[in-house]
Amino acid sequence: MASINTCPVITVDGPSGVGKGTLSQYLTCKTQFHLLDSGAIYRALAYGAVKQNLDVQDVPALVALAESLPVEFVATSILFDGEDVTSSVRTEEVAAVASKVAAIPEVRVALLERQQAFAKSPGLVADGRDMGTVVFPDAEVKLFLTASAEIRAERRVKQLKNQGVSANIGQIIQDIKERDERDSNRSTSPLKPADDAVVIDTSDLNIEQVCQRAEQILRDKRLLP
Repeated sequence: MASINTCPVITVDGPSGVGKGTLSQYLTCKTQFHLLDSGAIYRALAYGAVKQNLDVQDVPALVALAESLPVEFVATSILFDGEDVTSSVRTEEVAAVASKVAAIPEVRVALLERQQAFAKSPGLVADGRDMGTVVFPDAEVKLFLTASAEIRAERRVKQLKNQGVSANIGQIIQDIKERDERDSNRSTSPLKPADDAVVIDTSDLNIEQVCQRAEQILRDKRLLP
């Protein structure tokens, strides 16, 4: 396969709640690379679908929305048609819809080139689920984070409590397992480590330990001094 990368790319894949976002932001700061939060693109698409009352079975309508998706990333904010939807796209409802629309092959194709366009000098850290397998198969470094559903649910509950939102951990565990099942078994771009990815189980690691391990991998690849 010919290289599609015009600059160094670091991919950070894995399911929700494993620390991908925090690690990706840390590596972005360390390398001074650009950051692609591909999950935010799918959540923005899901937000738009919910807002427009689109049926998740209406593939042509979803593809049309994907092709003209009015999403922008400004600093740490996500804008949809000029509106700051950073908090709105991270609700459980939107996350569930995002997982469903992300399983549609036509939608993934519609968003593929848009994601690849984020690869610009001096480099890119790409956070997602199929960054190392599909979007950037020639990435210099591929990381895949994982953790048990129970640990991820505990992290999500803690996060919600910090936001003043009550949560049912049993329901969250069930939602996580259902989403993992759907993401791992979809026909297009299933959630799995790339053959050449370094897998890091974060179940018993704090985020500082995860960042240190990833930083050493980048040093070994001469992407950090």
